Amino acid sequence: MRLPLAFHLAARELRSGVRGFRIFLACLALGVAAIAAAGSTAEAFRQGLAGQAREILGGDLSFAVENRDFTDQERAAFDKLGVASYAASARAMAQAPGGERRLASLRGVDGRFPLAGAVTLEGAPSLSTALADRDGLPGAAVEPALLDRLHLKIGDRFEAGPMTLVVSARLISEPDGLSRGFSMAPRILVRREVLERSGLLAPGGLSGRTVRIALAPNQDPRAIGKAVQTALPDSHLRVRDRLDSAPGVRRLIDQLEYFLGFIGLASLVAGGLGVAGAVSAYLSTREPAIAVLKAMGAESGLIRDLHLIQIAVLALLGVAIGLAIGAIAPLVLGQLAGSSLPIPALFKVYPWPLAKAGLFGILAAAAFSLLPLARARVTPPSALFRRATKARLPLGLETIGAVVSGLGLAALAVATAPTPLAAGIMIAGVAVAFGLLAALGRSAAWLAGKARGLTRGPVKLGLANLAGPRSAARTASPAIGLGVALLACVVLIQSALLAQVSDVAPRTAPAMVFTEIPGDRAAAFDAAVAGVTGPLREDVYLRMPFATGRVIALKGKAVDTKAIKASERWAFDNDLSLSLLANEPKNAGVVAGRWWPANDAGPPQVAMNTEIAQAADLKVGDTITVLVLGREIEARIAVLRKIDFGGFGPSFNLIFNPSTLEGAELRSVAIARPSREQEAALTRKLGEAFPSVNVISVREQLDAAAALFDRLALAVRGAAAVAGLAGLLVLAGAIAAGARARAREAATLKVLGATRTQILVAYVIEYGAVGLIAGAAGVLFGFAAAWPVVVKVFEASWSVDWSGVLVLLAGATGLATLGGLIAASLALSQRPAPVLRGD
Repeated sequence: MRLPLAFHLAARELRSGVRGFRIFLACLALGVAAIAAAGSTAEAFRQGLAGQAREILGGDLSFAVENRDFTDQERAAFDKLGVASYAASARAMAQAPGGERRLASLRGVDGRFPLAGAVTLEGAPSLSTALADRDGLPGAAVEPALLDRLHLKIGDRFEAGPMTLVVSARLISEPDGLSRGFSMAPRILVRREVLERSGLLAPGGLSGRTVRIALAPNQDPRAIGKAVQTALPDSHLRVRDRLDSAPGVRRLIDQLEYFLGFIGLASLVAGGLGVAGAVSAYLSTREPAIAVLKAMGAESGLIRDLHLIQIAVLALLGVAIGLAIGAIAPLVLGQLAGSSLPIPALFKVYPWPLAKAGLFGILAAAAFSLLPLARARVTPPSALFRRATKARLPLGLETIGAVVSGLGLAALAVATAPTPLAAGIMIAGVAVAFGLLAALGRSAAWLAGKARGLTRGPVKLGLANLAGPRSAARTASPAIGLGVALLACVVLIQSALLAQVSDVAPRTAPAMVFTEIPGDRAAAFDAAVAGVTGPLREDVYLRMPFATGRVIALKGKAVDTKAIKASERWAFDNDLSLSLLANEPKNAGVVAGRWWPANDAGPPQVAMNTEIAQAADLKVGDTITVLVLGREIEARIAVLRKIDFGGFGPSFNLIFNPSTLEGAELRSVAIARPSREQEAALTRKLGEAFPSVNVISVREQLDAAAALFDRLALAVRGAAAVAGLAGLLVLAGAIAAGARARAREAATLKVLGATRTQILVAYVIEYGAVGLIAGAAGVLFGFAAAWPVVVKVFEASWSVDWSGVLVLLAGATGLATLGGLIAASLALSQRPAPVLRGD
């Protein structure tokens, strides 16, 4: 009987609308919409990748090797699998007739390319036409960025290393471009035989070969790839299949979804106070009705069920609003972005992200609304009629339900995150920060109560309000602080990384990198550089021999990659950069062992990157076997060193003593720190004297990275501002919930002779103090969260954007103060007599 009556009474109450629950709905809808939009957008990208996986890879299966060609045995194995398309890649300096030079990425393809998808060109009807010879010279499809840099147009001739090419078409896109990852050089597409004749693929240089294979229908590409690797164990092939055509992009999408979803979850937590405040405010207006029902014999269970039904219905409405917004947002993004997105996406409504967001919203609603309901249920009628202090929180079904919901919220966040450990740490951090902010709000109220006796006038009134039971310090400061903390964390991480790219790196990293320096002309190259930059000091110029090799054995036993963590296998799945040095370089980063003497002519010794050593559990004195230039070399680990890959120094994973490869004619690489004017002059001079040397402008890459950071800044901060908006909603809810009591206070003060200005100043002091305290605490928590990410995760230098921090602090204080002015204006807009008579 009780439940039907509860439904009947709840339906009658709901007919009056959602007045009093607007903040409740807004807080729920905001968090749910953020989580749903993040999940739906990520799923759209995943489905886009899955739907075009074959086109992204350029076939069903691919095998790649570095710095060598495929053997006849390997080619025979590939050709048996299906239709095979071979490609080669190298880098060379492209030079226009006017003298402008730019590093370019050359790719030679055969007549079967592409096996899947299509190459998009401008200026030629087909790829075969674009790559055909023109006037006896090979045709080339060139990326627009290179054409613009070199001021070339279709039909112009230009140099690419030792080759003379003709621009036959503008290369807009390649179907397998996404799977090949980031390239620091614009692309040039030519026929494979043209690139093979150029000499750029000779042993000792930086080149690669790839074969892409179209399998017969219903074949498992992953199983076939593993079978080929097993059959050719000494080939060290890198294999990729269409089931994982762009693993780096997938990881990026996962992390993006988690980042945006975490902001949505934090918004739900911050908005939880708005949910709790709205429920408390609503139940406060229902106190007379609850008292009458209890006085007439209504059971506590009926009171609970009656209001629980109403809250559940309104919670479902808020979740539905959030889901609708979250489902529509990616569709709008798809319409606005069109084909300009760098990743293929299939925008439509996906059930699972919406279901997950809805579950988050329901759990958050339960966690924050059941506690006020529990307190109202056990309050006796006499206390309700007298408007006495609320009863203590009881241990009952509502309290247990709130705790279970809160734990479920955290468990769901951890279970659905790409890295549960990181998710658990972040959830724990938010919970601790939320608890500390709540304690800080109560402490501020207590201190205000102690300090008010020392003041007079409006200041005393403001401190009294701050110390009162309806103080915004208790209700809004945790949400405002959490929102500011998230914004501060994002701003600090972003500013530190931007400073690393735009300030720290230009001061510590080389401005130019030179590769493919002929070993027999190394001294002449040094002289050419000195002719432009002046004397070659070790802190501005460093040249080193260069080779690549693969670690094939550890401590005398073949490498077992299964015994190494997947995240650390990169050092054993790929060729590593290596060099030969006699003297210990500056900033060598030695953490264990001692460098060999300069005149050492003994057996092979090696200085190894500590990351590689830790992955394989190696220490000083152990041995490794490296395959270099077709030779297997066993070397003793003499030094373990921590490498600063962004610094000015030898960033090789392996450095051997010179006697290890004595007699080998190795090419060299060099790094330098010329000024911008010297960089331009040096590029021109090397183009004349050393046309085969590749010149990489690190300064140019850093400038491009800084520009990219600037473009992303607004989007990232905008996403994090969702949590700040949740804090503002809680502040608005606190103002709305206390409007009646504030009107009564203002009316009483006016009757007692307080002026309008005094009342306004009192409210400004109260709310301004809340904004300042919550903002300062939020900034401190943002510091605590950002520092380990910048220093430990990104291994960047810590720097603070004080202007951004001050803007956040001023914004929190200003918005809270504005809230106080609004609260005061609402209270003062009512005449005292009706307000006092109504009470």
